[in-house]
Amino acid sequence: MTPAQLAALGLRQRDGVTCGPTVAVVAGVLMDPAYRATLLGPGGREWFSAEQHRVHDEINLLWPRRLGATPAGMAQALTRHSAGVAYRWRPFRGNQDGLADVLAALDTGRPVAILVGGHGIPRHWVLIVAAAGNVLQCYEPSSGMVVPVDIAAIREARLTGLGFPRPFAFVLPRLSR
Repeated sequence: MTPAQLAALGLRQRDGVTCGPTVAVVAGVLMDPAYRATLLGPGGREWFSAEQHRVHDEINLLWPRRLGATPAGMAQALTRHSAGVAYRWRPFRGNQDGLADVLAALDTGRPVAILVGGHGIPRHWVLIVAAAGNVLQCYEPSSGMVVPVDIAAIREARLTGLGFPRPFAFVLPRLSR
């Protein structure tokens, strides 16, 4: 599924605390053909809303739902639909972050979740779905849009169009070297 096809679906999070589960469901839709078929089949919209709730319950067993999804919970959720590739999380490394692992994951067709926020507080999950040159295509779950983001904006913590300016963590696949 291309970024334009994803954007055309207009998939939005169901409430103010399900950005993480929504990102996890969309990542699953991108990586797992059977999961995607459920979304695109009859009743797909209702399934999408219910699946956000189910995933939220699944990844937040101990963590309070109102605080969203943890990076470890997001890694668990993405691993579930990644066809045998384990996901892990790592913190953003500031303006020296080369993002080589993020770009390598995208080169293999694997989406990467990014936790963004501001004023020292992580607040919102977004899904990087593709890269072209120095631009990343990011699915933003509160709007359902796919937003272009310059790689330099990530490194410099000056994101726009994603709700918050600063990256905090990435959830990406463990790729063999």
